[in-house]
Amino acid sequence: MFPSSRLRSIGWAATLAVCIALFVCLTFRVNSVKSEVRLAERRIVSLEREKMLLETEFETRSSQQQLANWNAVEFGYRAPRADQFLENERQLASLGTPRAVGAPMPIRVASAANVESETDSFPAMVSPLTGRAFAAEMHEGADDGPLTNHETLSGRLTRGAARIVLSARAEAGE
Repeated sequence: MFPSSRLRSIGWAATLAVCIALFVCLTFRVNSVKSEVRLAERRIVSLEREKMLLETEFETRSSQQQLANWNAVEFGYRAPRADQFLENERQLASLGTPRAVGAPMPIRVASAANVESETDSFPAMVSPLTGRAFAAEMHEGADDGPLTNHETLSGRLTRGAARIVLSARAEAGE
């Protein structure tokens, strides 16, 4: 037979083993309930999003119906029919009206031709800090000199503009 102290030790060990087993089972149960709660929260969030989407769609469709009512009653608009769609640009151009009598010829192509020779076609390069020419030769001429600090922006933009001639070829011109 076992002595009573030995029997008590075995009893305490068995009690401790049962408590640990119950603790492990309880932990698993708590984790499974937490998992179910998380899944339920995710489902609630997804349902709220779906509800918000449906509410937005409902409001949009109701406003579309209101717009359709206004278009039909107030403005007389209707949805386009199948025969109103155009297949290409030529069909669109055929809907245009001819030019009126005395209307100017439309300009088809516009180009800028430089009157000077090709060697002098490049303007002088000017430093934005100093206003002096660099890495290029200056043109000979009074209005092609280096920039001064007192020159205005419009003066700088139009400097040398007299040399450029715009030519336009009209529809009947060529």
